[in-house]
Amino acid sequence: MNFYFAPMEGLTGYIYRNAHHTFFNNIDKYFSPFIVANQSESFKTKELNDILPENNEGIVMIPQLLTNNAKDFIHTSKKIKQLGYHEINLNLGCPSGTVVSKNRGSGFLSKREELDVFLDEIFTASITKISVKTRIGKDQPEEFYDLIEIFNKYPIEELIIHPRIQKDFYKNKPNLKIFEEALTLSKNTVCYNGDIVTAKDYNKFSVDFPNVGTVMVGRGLIANPGLISDITNNVRLEKSLLKDFHDKIYENYKKILFGDRNVLFKMKEIWFYLIPMFSDHAKYAKKIKKSERLYDYEEAVSSLFKEQDIL
Repeated sequence: MNFYFAPMEGLTGYIYRNAHHTFFNNIDKYFSPFIVANQSESFKTKELNDILPENNEGIVMIPQLLTNNAKDFIHTSKKIKQLGYHEINLNLGCPSGTVVSKNRGSGFLSKREELDVFLDEIFTASITKISVKTRIGKDQPEEFYDLIEIFNKYPIEELIIHPRIQKDFYKNKPNLKIFEEALTLSKNTVCYNGDIVTAKDYNKFSVDFPNVGTVMVGRGLIANPGLISDITNNVRLEKSLLKDFHDKIYENYKKILFGDRNVLFKMKEIWFYLIPMFSDHAKYAKKIKKSERLYDYEEAVSSLFKEQDIL
């Protein structure tokens, strides 16, 4: 089985990726948080730093683009290729209201004629290999039957399917019936994404879908950075390893971000997912959330690691 780390805006940038790769080193591909494609001759500093090869050494990282404009996709693809990348991922999965309102992400799935024309243009240009991360529809799961006919027209490097519709966001259960049909209907290689947050989840999935060779995990890896080790080798995450992982992220954010507030914002985002791993964590979560100075944050985190265990 191949394991991919799903992109999560604000969380899985190069600081996080490098720390995860250093301490766990079991991800086959990382995907960058999306870059909005445009006609600019240069990237925004934040975007450029995230995909610079020197910030991703030793990591297989796939830049992800968000757009519904073929010319913008092609133009930005050329800039990415100049950095040495040979695959780009198209985001057709983001369910965010601000993204969908512009018919981007999973919002683009409701504009099937336009999507077909868009795909024809970007695959004709053939700047790099193109993989696609998609939901099964915007409003109804049955939309997928039309979508797969469109996808099958093109040599997609990999079709990463999150079997929810846009309106589900991350609620309700993934539609595994549709996903099972996708395995038969798709002419392109399929990767599964959705709700693998424990080794038990993975084991059940692998029994139900023994022919799937790749899964993408997002929230499950943020909540448990050692999840893949648990899945593949039955190795549970040790508290000391998690502390080292945390400290590397924290120290590197302090190097690139100015002011306590900016560093704390980044770390609090991670703790939103991570804190449930610990026993009796409520009061520590409150202290971390209320921290306004690095000193207070460090004290809260240190106490948590000393006084509580990983469940």
